[in-house]
Amino acid sequence: MAHAAPYKTITDPELIRKKNELRKAVSLEYIKHTSNPYRNIKMEGGTLFDVGIQRYMSLKATQHEFFRPTPKTSLLGVLMIVVPYFSLTYFIKKERDRRENLIRTGQVSYKDRGFKFA
Repeated sequence: MAHAAPYKTITDPELIRKKNELRKAVSLEYIKHTSNPYRNIKMEGGTLFDVGIQRYMSLKATQHEFFRPTPKTSLLGVLMIVVPYFSLTYFIKKERDRRENLIRTGQVSYKDRGFKFA
């Protein structure tokens, strides 16, 4: 079984010509807007409006409205938030208890301690 190509190849010469004309028109419009010396005089300055960037920003702004909790997202939330928190807490507590036990049993002299009241 042959795998499909990762993208569709266009072979129609008329379609290729139309796409090239559209690409050239968009490019010329961009150059016209960016190189207009009167853009700031007419108070039309600033950034150019890009439809693709606007769609992406809108997607990011409304992403929470379309989120559906699934078992996969719940598991990822637990693995990325809860597990690191509790594992870090456990290892810090274990290290502090070990250090306190060494100090309380006299295995570390007062002058060798990292934190002293002197």
